[in-house]
Order: sequence, then structure tokens, then C-alpha cells
Amino acid sequence: MSYLEHKKKVPTKIKFALLIVSDSRYKQHEERREVDDESSNVAKRILEENGHTISAREVVPDESAKIVGSVLALVERDDCEVILTIGGTGVSKRDVTIESIKKLVEKEVVGFGEIFRNLSYLKIGTPAILSRGLAGIIRDKVIFCLPGSPHSVELGLRDLIIPEIGHMLRHVRE
Repeated sequence: MSYLEHKKKVPTKIKFALLIVSDSRYKQHEERREVDDESSNVAKRILEENGHTISAREVVPDESAKIVGSVLALVERDDCEVILTIGGTGVSKRDVTIESIKKLVEKEVVGFGEIFRNLSYLKIGTPAILSRGLAGIIRDKVIFCLPGSPHSVELGLRDLIIPEIGHMLRHVRE
């Protein structure tokens, strides 16, 4: 079966969960009891424009145990097919999203991070080497980890995730 024939048989309405990883956003969330985050707003808008739904939107601090706990809870939900983490992917000591998620990933999709960094490099130049992205499979759910900037979220979603997520989910379910 050709790639184009594959693409005709993929799911088109996908349920996403957004997990914002940020100490500052977590503090704001605790104070206001609402999620007010520009990057997750960008993600929500792009996903909904493409016919997908947001089944959860959570905020956690840059703490491995909280990240892992939230991801495992999302993996158990029936209304979540894809988890998108936003933030905590840099190189500072507090940036532990990638290390936390890698422990859970059963199958890593290495090309995602490679292509994400290449696209970032084409847009912003050498600072792209500081950008860490991750994609993988956890118990028949797909997870993507993106940096916290709105531009990174838009780049990852529009150029990589949206075009291939249906195709990816179809294979994960085989």
C-alpha cells in the first residue's frame, strides 16, 4: 500500500491532552485556578482549527515525579489519544521533561527530534541546538514533547505533528 493510500485510512478527529510543564505557570495556576498560557493557547487553536479536540489541559511544575504522574494518568484516560507536553525541554537544571518522559516511552520516534531541530535551525539558526524535542509511544498513546515557546509549539504542530499524527496513530493501533 502506498503512502497516499495509507493517508486515506487514518483517523482525522483526534483527542489531545495538553500538559504544560513550567514552574511559573504552575504557580499562576495554583493562585488563579485557571490555565493561562500563551503556548498552550496556540496549541489549542491550531489543533481545533484542524478538527481535533482537547480532552485535558493541565499544568505541572518542572518536577520529574509530577510530570511522570500526570503523563501516566493521561495515558489511562479513554478520552486521550495523544499527549502534547509544552515546556521543560531546555538545558537548565530544572528542565527535566525529556528525561522524565524517556523513562516511560516504550518506543521512541527519533526522527521527530531530529527534524524538529532542523526546522528550528532553518528558522532561528544556531540556538536550535538547545532545543530538545521528543516523540514516542506509551501504551498505545502517542506523546510529543515540545519546547515552551509559542513559535516552537506552532512549528512542531503545523510542520510535523498535524501532517502525520493520523498516520502515526493508525500504525500504533495495528
